Amino acid sequence: MRSTSPRPTRVPGPLARAAVALAFWVTMAGTTVPTPLYPLYQHAFGFSPFIVTVIFAVYALGVVAGLLTLGRLSDEVGRRPVMATALLLAAAAAGLFEAADSLPWLLIARVVSGLAAALITGAATAALLDLAPPEKRLRAQTLALAANMGGLAGGTLLSGALAEWAGSPLRLPWTVTLALTTVALAALPTVPETVTRTVRGPGGVRLRFQPLRVPAGIRPAFLRAALAGGSGFAVLGVLTSVSGLFLGTVLNIHHHALTGLVVCLAFAATALGQLLARVLPKPRALPIACAGLVLAAALIATALLTETLPPLLLGACVNGLATGTAVGTGLGAVNGGVAPQQRGAAVSTFFAILYAMLSVPVVGVGVLIQATDLRTAGVTFSALVALLALGVAAGLLRRPRPASAPGPALAEPAARSAATRPSGHMAEEA
Repeated sequence: MRSTSPRPTRVPGPLARAAVALAFWVTMAGTTVPTPLYPLYQHAFGFSPFIVTVIFAVYALGVVAGLLTLGRLSDEVGRRPVMATALLLAAAAAGLFEAADSLPWLLIARVVSGLAAALITGAATAALLDLAPPEKRLRAQTLALAANMGGLAGGTLLSGALAEWAGSPLRLPWTVTLALTTVALAALPTVPETVTRTVRGPGGVRLRFQPLRVPAGIRPAFLRAALAGGSGFAVLGVLTSVSGLFLGTVLNIHHHALTGLVVCLAFAATALGQLLARVLPKPRALPIACAGLVLAAALIATALLTETLPPLLLGACVNGLATGTAVGTGLGAVNGGVAPQQRGAAVSTFFAILYAMLSVPVVGVGVLIQATDLRTAGVTFSALVALLALGVAAGLLRRPRPASAPGPALAEPAARSAATRPSGHMAEEA
């Protein structure tokens, strides 16, 4: 028999919460460090734009694998060991990238990076909530969101700046990442463990597959939010994987820091969109998100057709806002319409859909680039995203149904397994 419960301790100081946030930030930053470097890897190793999209897509495989098998691990063994494991995996991924001299190294590094993201998101979000007094839970959730999305935004910005203005662009960003990961590991002992594990019998800790399940009571709202959020995730995936190629081949701008800025803006706006979902009127949140996705697709298509940068920057921001709003609305439906013992499976399913839509369309765009060119592939993809968003909006008009009140969403294009643990008081916060 196995049980976990928050360990009663004195309220920790800000140093412990800062250490958890740093671990979260560093691990998520490592997942986007490769973004401005993809054109350099392509040149160094001689692979096609299609392979660039595959390298990006395998990250999602690591995230989903971690989400479905390791999402509850911090409930089993404790928050701190899982965070330490995530940081070690992040360091291993950085080391693999730094030593990479061929495509297989990059693919393995991306999968390891995805596993690290899946582990840290669940454990760090849970730890921040455990360490917060009850009256400051919302603040802790906001801190988790800032660390999560801030890492995704900061990693690509840091990497782009180093690649543009410092030497060894395929080595130095990873050296800095390893140094930051070392600092985060060194700070981790300041974090008190909040989970007490009691194991009776020979079973010990077991890895269990988290089944995918959509509760019937919220199925329409759930699927609409997942499709809208997944559309935005697909755009985030394409921006992350091919922004450098677009700037270099279409705009003839070879500037790694600018590539990092495009993706940074998209992730920062996604965080703002999740905060926006908390305050928008319930019936309007998802229609607004769908309208934003259509507008973003139009802006990105305009950037491709006119070969201009401003519509791309604006489209990245609008898509992020719309995506965050849709994800926040979907999690709100789960929080408000699913029993605590079912929330873990429901949120796992939600993010499995999002990450499938993050990776599969990216590979499709790579195939289209091979068959046509980047501009044609990008415009076709934008049109499909707009059509999917319009389809979701049409479904809302045909069958208007107020969505559940959006709860404090903690997700991001990274593993969002925070809500995959239905045990203990975290079930009510997930």
